[in-house]
Amino acid sequence: MRTEDVLAAIATGLWRWDNASGTVTLDGEAARLLGLPAESVVLPEVAVRSRFHPVDWNEINGIVNLAVAEGTLAEARLRIMDEDGRVLRTVRSRSKPRENRTADGRVDYELIGTIQEIAEPQPGTTAVHTPITGDWRRSREAFLLDAGRALAEARSTTEVLRVAASLSMPGFSPDGLAVFGVAGDRLSIIGHHGHGPGDEAPFSDMRLDTVYPATEVVRTGRAIYLPSPEDYKRRFPATWPLAQRFGRVSWAFLPLIVAGRTMGAWMAAFKHPVSFSPDERSVLTTVARMLAQALQRAGVAESERELTSGLQRSMMPQLGPEIPGMTIAARYVPTGGGLQVGGDWYDMIPLPSGRFALVIGDVQGHDVRAAGLMGQLRIAVRAYASEGHRPDAVLSRASRFLAGLCSSQESDAYGSGGGSGGKGAGPDADADSLSPRFATCLYVECDPQTGVLEVARAGHPDPAVRMTDGTVLMRPTSGGLPLGIVPDTDYPTTRFTLEPGETMMLCTDGLIETGGHDLDTGWARLRAILEAETPAPASPGPGHGEPGHAESTLPEPGHLEKLADLLVQAVHGPSSHHTTGPLADRREDDIAVVLLWRESEDCGCGTARRPSRPARRTMLTVAQAEPERISGARQQIRELLHDWADAEQVDSAVLMVSEMVTNVLMHTDGDALLVAEAVGELGGRRLRIEVADASDELPHRRQPGEMASSGRGVLLMEMLADTWGVDPRGEGKSIWFELAEQSKPDPDPLD
Repeated sequence: MRTEDVLAAIATGLWRWDNASGTVTLDGEAARLLGLPAESVVLPEVAVRSRFHPVDWNEINGIVNLAVAEGTLAEARLRIMDEDGRVLRTVRSRSKPRENRTADGRVDYELIGTIQEIAEPQPGTTAVHTPITGDWRRSREAFLLDAGRALAEARSTTEVLRVAASLSMPGFSPDGLAVFGVAGDRLSIIGHHGHGPGDEAPFSDMRLDTVYPATEVVRTGRAIYLPSPEDYKRRFPATWPLAQRFGRVSWAFLPLIVAGRTMGAWMAAFKHPVSFSPDERSVLTTVARMLAQALQRAGVAESERELTSGLQRSMMPQLGPEIPGMTIAARYVPTGGGLQVGGDWYDMIPLPSGRFALVIGDVQGHDVRAAGLMGQLRIAVRAYASEGHRPDAVLSRASRFLAGLCSSQESDAYGSGGGSGGKGAGPDADADSLSPRFATCLYVECDPQTGVLEVARAGHPDPAVRMTDGTVLMRPTSGGLPLGIVPDTDYPTTRFTLEPGETMMLCTDGLIETGGHDLDTGWARLRAILEAETPAPASPGPGHGEPGHAESTLPEPGHLEKLADLLVQAVHGPSSHHTTGPLADRREDDIAVVLLWRESEDCGCGTARRPSRPARRTMLTVAQAEPERISGARQQIRELLHDWADAEQVDSAVLMVSEMVTNVLMHTDGDALLVAEAVGELGGRRLRIEVADASDELPHRRQPGEMASSGRGVLLMEMLADTWGVDPRGEGKSIWFELAEQSKPDPDPLD
């Protein structure tokens, strides 16, 4: 009896599907099952395809690809349609696909197998024997979408493994999972679920030539399905005792493949029998592919984070040894994206003179090139400072260094193409990567013995000082262009004293402008934090309450670290010394901030001995070439008197200061030195303001006409000041006035 007759007797036909030629060969029984005349025939592929239900046809490509990848049979359930679109019958197709690659790289398949009619399932039939239904397909698609979304959002290997453990597959969820990784010729478990502590020990360091399903999957790149314990014991008798003790009855081992490379294996184990139908294998294979890609992304992200941490540790120095009488705190917070290393930096440099320097700067940009330039510039500034150069000389040399460095890099970038078509040359080159970079910088040389600070500034925000009573002033300093714009630039130096108990803040513009703020509103936000966080005194020391001892004003230990955290939290929320991860991804600009606190003078008994209300003082130089700084002088006075009882007196003081400084710039050839000091208790303070210049010519009264633009300075002093005068000096003079604080009475509600 012929084979065809035997198969026909059991309602089974033969077919051969040749994708390359686009033809399908059917025997008589196969043709009958497809609703055609019962005779052997060769038909175009499109004629046979029209006999299948469209939804079922969409499953075939995936099933064939899965069978080719696993080296197994392609099995599918198909509904046969008549010419009117009605379902005639349901058939099962089993075929062996063979892959043929053409010379042009195209992949064609040839399927040779059987087609057999099957009965419609009855209610309660298990999923193993149930044909593809719309509900199951929708459940599977929803599961794969959710799984893909969850795995795509996982940011670390631990998160990926946690997501994999929580996957609930439609109809056949595993209760035991394990992910194996490959390192050299060894296989190890990098994560598992559904097992007890220590259960992974026998599998944690296994040679790849071990007879074990996971090792074979890694060696061959093909999945292994073990529907029953008998299958496991028959195929892998040596390692069966290791698996037997877990009480599972079905196992699936799938390769984790990314870009054609097998990076490990995934095991899904079941306590209930699973036959691993094509639909179930398709789901498992899809999950394995998504899991492999998620692990690859997590591995790359973890490598980048490790590289970032290494770069930050190497580029951002640790604050040096403790400085007697001073405390320093600093924070660096990178912007989001990329390696999270930008162009901001800070440094503390011990100097040959016994002093130290604080440096803070910002290289233009937030990319890798900015980070590289920052590292080189920081090293150059440290080298120039260590040679003993003054602050202005350090910045002048740093500006020349950066200008020369950017010029050489730009030349190298344009010359690296090797011709008109070279990469990096011509108009198509990345303009941002080739454009010259500049950097802002603030360099402060500090004398810890006297508190004298010498500041040189290159286009950077001015420092801010919080006085002992909580008053915060922006300290205007002379400055020059940012580094690298003009190689030979002068940077004038500003000197002032950080008094005992005062705190100086240096920061980059990221701390000020992040969150949609400009320089004014951003500074107002930071000022409110600085004023609100006046150091609280520590517990009273010995001698507290004794005659001659003021109450302790020594702050709690770590108050400067707390203040640094509060400044960063005001912009981005909780932070650490170096912040990375999801929080860093929301940053608009890098942030660097340095705080310097000069300790209060101590009487030797644990309490700070000083007046209960210390003097509030500020100093400012207005040069002939910088008349615009007169507005800064007015602002300094307003900030100094921010809590003065009488607002009209503040306006008077501001008006007189403006007039005095303007007169110096108009009638002399020198600069104006402004010194303002407020002394006393709140409500009864006395303000003294002096403006000194190098001219010996004394002011005198004038009688300006109505249209005169000058000559009213002395008249204003007589009208607005409580007392005023002129003190001649060896060279030049000092004009001063005083105001006594007056509390205005509350208005009478009956008036």
